[in-house]
Amino acid sequence: MTPDSPIGPGLGEGLPGGTPRRPAAARGNPYQLTEDTPVYVISVAAELSGLHPQTLRQYDRLGLVCPDRTAGRGRRYSSRDIQQLREVQRLSQDEGINLAGIKRIIELENQVTALQSRVVELADALEGAAATLQQREAAVHASYRRDLVPYQQVQQSSALVVWRPKR
Repeated sequence: MTPDSPIGPGLGEGLPGGTPRRPAAARGNPYQLTEDTPVYVISVAAELSGLHPQTLRQYDRLGLVCPDRTAGRGRRYSSRDIQQLREVQRLSQDEGINLAGIKRIIELENQVTALQSRVVELADALEGAAATLQQREAAVHASYRRDLVPYQQVQQSSALVVWRPKR
């Protein structure tokens, strides 16, 4: 989710049950840092987010913010994770929402994001189908024979005709 999203800045993206992170191969250049690149150890992430490292571990256990893991199972936080931590803290402290409520908000925002993506996919498919239909219709119109005469309906009369067989 983008920061200009009507829902908020990326809360819940990359979490279990939500929008998955893109695999490293799909991110492009493996040496290019993006907001999804896990680079911060827990102590740095705690300092950047203004939270205690134990709070980050608790959020991970509860499934609120789930960082990537190294081969040795160490946590690595990305810039997006730091944003999520700040948003969870804001909802908890400023809005007074409990952690279960925050988890539900994250799940609903992930669901909205998935549905918005699906709407975009369906709109693209609809545009493609409409374009194909227009092309087929144009091909049919182009195939019309130009030597045909338009059919005109014969006027029916109400006259009664009697038929008598010849003998």
